[in-house]
This record gives sequence, C-alpha cells and structure tokens, in this order.
Amino acid sequence: MSKQRIRLVILVGMIAILSILTIQLFWIKKNIEFQETNIKIQNRQDSLSSRQFSDNVTVALKNVANLIARINNTPGDLYGNVKQQSSNYFTVELQDTLHPYLLEQLLKTEFYNHNIQEDFQYGIYDCWSDSIVYGNYIQFVEDSAFVTSSKNGEELNEKLQVKLNTDVHYFSVVFPNIENVTLETFPNDVTPWYYLFGIILMVLLFFAYSLNIIIKQKKLSEIKNDFINNMTHELKTPIATIRISSETLLNINAKTPEEKDEKLMRYAGIIYKENKRLEQQVERVLNIAKLDKKELNFKLTTFDLHELIEEASENLRFNQLDENGGTIDLNLQAQNSLVNADMVHITNVIYNLLDNATKYCDQTPHITISSHNNKNKVYVSFKDNGKGISRENQKYIFDKFYRVPTGNLHDVKGFGLGLYYVKTIIEELGGSIQLKSALGKGSEFIISYPIQTEHE
Repeated sequence: MSKQRIRLVILVGMIAILSILTIQLFWIKKNIEFQETNIKIQNRQDSLSSRQFSDNVTVALKNVANLIARINNTPGDLYGNVKQQSSNYFTVELQDTLHPYLLEQLLKTEFYNHNIQEDFQYGIYDCWSDSIVYGNYIQFVEDSAFVTSSKNGEELNEKLQVKLNTDVHYFSVVFPNIENVTLETFPNDVTPWYYLFGIILMVLLFFAYSLNIIIKQKKLSEIKNDFINNMTHELKTPIATIRISSETLLNINAKTPEEKDEKLMRYAGIIYKENKRLEQQVERVLNIAKLDKKELNFKLTTFDLHELIEEASENLRFNQLDENGGTIDLNLQAQNSLVNADMVHITNVIYNLLDNATKYCDQTPHITISSHNNKNKVYVSFKDNGKGISRENQKYIFDKFYRVPTGNLHDVKGFGLGLYYVKTIIEELGGSIQLKSALGKGSEFIISYPIQTEHE
C-alpha cells in the first residue's frame, strides 16, 4: 500500500470518526434536553401534588384541633397552630392534654373526609411531663378505611422522637410513605457524557490499532519487495556466471592440449564455485524456513569455541583478507571456552558475522575478535571498522529480511537473513547477542553463551 493510499485511509477514517461523534453528540444533547424537560414536568407535577396533599392535611388537622378545643371546652386563638415541619411531618399545638384514643379517632375521620389515603403515625407531647406519648401506626387499606397496625411506631419513624422547643402541648403526625421527589433524585445529567467519552475512547483505540496494522503491513510489504529484489540479484549472478562458463567450455578453442586443459580446469572451477555459492544461498533460505516452523533439529556436542573461531579466522584471512590487505586480530582471553551447542550452526553464526564485517566496509577491513569469561558465560566480541548502523536502524537489524535501506543501490549482496539467523540460533541454544554501533564508526556484535565445565 502506497503512502498516498495510507493518507487517504487516515483521512477517510478521521472523517468517519468525526461524523460518528457529531451524530452521538447531537443525540446525547437532545436526550439530555428531553430528560431535563421530563424532570421539570415531573417535578412540577410532584410539587402540585405535594402542595395539594399538604393543604388537605393542614385543613384536616385544623378541624381536629377545633374539635378537640370544643370537646375540652378550651377557647382560644388557634391561628397558626398547625405547622408543617417537612413534606410529610406536621405538628399541631394544643391548650391542654389529650387522650391518644380520642386523637386517633378524630384523625381517622378527618383524613377520610379529606380523601387522604396514606398510612400515618401520630405522637403526643405532654409539656407537664416533658415527654412524648406514642400513638399507633395507622394503615390505610383498600376499602377506604384506616386500621391500627401491629407495627412498632417507634421503629417506623424516628422523627416523632424529636421534641420541639416549645412550652405548650402538641401532637405530631408523620406520613412514612410520603417522600420528596426533587431533581437530585434523578440520574446525573453528566452520565450521557461518560457514554460519549467511552465511545470516543473505543473508536480512537480501534482506529489507532487499525492504523498500526496498516503501517506494519506496509513495512512487511516493503521488506518482501526488498527480499525479492535482493534474491533476484543474488541468484542471477551465479546463474549468469555458470551459463557463460558453460558456453565457454562448449566453444573452447585452444592451440595445445595443455592450454585446453588449463582453460577447462579454470572454467570448471568457476562453475563449481558459483554452484556452491548458489547452493549456500538456497540452503540459507531453507534453514530460515525450518527455523520459522520449529523444524530445525540441533545436534548438541561439547567443543572449544576458541578453536572454531581460530579456524574461521584463518579461512577468512586466506580467502578474502589477503587479497585486499585486510587484517583480523584475535584477543581470546577467556579461560574457559568450552560450550555445549550445535557445532554446524555455531560455525555458520561465526561465518555470518565475519562475512558482514567484510561486506559492509568501504575501506580496508580490520576485524578484532576478543573473548572473556564472566559469571559462567563466555563473551565473544566481533568488532569491525565498517560503515556502522544508525540508531533508528539498529532496532530492526535482527528482523527477518531486513536490510539497511540503500535505495536502488545493490552493491552488497544478501537476503537480509544473516543477522536474523544469527540471533535466532544463538537464542534457541540459550545464548544472547548484543549490538553496539555508530554510523561511520563500525559495529561490534557481542555474543554471550553459557560455558561447559569439564566435569559436566
């Protein structure tokens, strides 16, 4: 996928997200307005209903107070003697003491006459004894009648226990089933916004995840294309060399038998060398495929790592370094270099690191291999004076098929499998590898591997 298409996907995705959020914002705002309107209407209806209930109770209690005053023959001004302490709690001041049974009968009658169909509880305060005489809990039943309940009035409502700051007699009436309905009892208006923020978070996370997948797929696609290009160059060169050498052998024309034999040997050697190179490239790709499928079987043996390094260094010096004047220095200081590993694969690892040290060098290569022991491990360092690797490329250098970008320049052969193979083999065998590099200052690969004591 091209960068232009990725930008288009991002743009379309952002437009879709903004459209979804705009629609959600519109509907949530409408929902909040509708909810607020319903709450106001409900609150107004409850207020009117509560006001009507309070008026009916106040009138009924005034009638009860007047009847009690006439029965006790206690004339006096009863104005303001009925007070509403809360939405469901009323008090009535009196001039004299009162019998609970009389009060109960009068309350039942007046509440029935004023269509007050609610359970209530009453209590009488006697200022002479400074105490509250509790009455009964009166329950309204379906046949429009009040009956005395067996419920304990003291447990049903503690408001009757509160004495008013007054020196007169009074009785109190409380309606336990009546509650205030206010705006605070409804869900908070901010709740839908939490819902919107949740949607925004989920959409953004999904979009970021999708974008990350797209970018990774683009990177994999680029790596695949680079791999195909590199593989094409790697395979075309030996194939072309073999073809040319074969044609030369078929059309060889020499004056003497000795000259003919010399040419035959030379071109046969070229064919053998290029065929061997082609075989190694194919084998390398097959080994990587086996690694990915976990089909690579290791043959573990105990051997001296120093001996393997010395042999590989000698081969490199004989085949490559002597031709271009390069050097390889060994500083093997490890006291114990015995390891238990697969000798073939460890040999390949060493050759891969040495091959990279010579390939990625613009000048005369100088390689230093050193070793030391630390905490039952042997550390081997491969240091070169090559091009080096930039910091941004170092985190990808061990990835499969990855090669440091060089544009269309294919001056260094390879598939981008060498370091992936090195890291995978070392880690599969229980070791680790570390890279230290700076652009233009060379690279250093440090391998650590558990040592094998002689008695193990």
